[in-house]
Amino acid sequence: MDVKVRIDPAAPVLSVTITAPAMTDEVRALAARLSNRDALLMAWDGETAIPLRAEDILRCYGEDKGVKVQTLRGVYDLRERLYELEGRLDRHTFVRISHSEIVNLKKVTALDLSLTGTIRITLAGDTVCYVSRRYVKKIKEALGL
Repeated sequence: MDVKVRIDPAAPVLSVTITAPAMTDEVRALAARLSNRDALLMAWDGETAIPLRAEDILRCYGEDKGVKVQTLRGVYDLRERLYELEGRLDRHTFVRISHSEIVNLKKVTALDLSLTGTIRITLAGDTVCYVSRRYVKKIKEALGL
């Protein structure tokens, strides 16, 4: 994919044009991702739907054959799978740290690199999670370490 950025001070608003030889699933997904940038994520507390903004999320993780989302207000169920969340959430802000967990990098308050082969991450609200060995390199790149 070729990405071009053109700055035009006279442009009234931000505009994105996708040019492709055909309408493919990749083009549809890209267009949906761009148009739903401020979309809410629907979390569930039993039968009650709770709309969440991306900036409210600390982490998303798999537990008991389901997906949970943790915020400072509590833990809720999600009906999406982690791979679907990876596609919906901003990839510069949300990073997978293990097979079953995605964290919000803007909510990281501390990193402990003293552990051999892994990283201990502390999130807002004193939530602690660990980067699995296979994701350590990816996290270090995302954080510029």
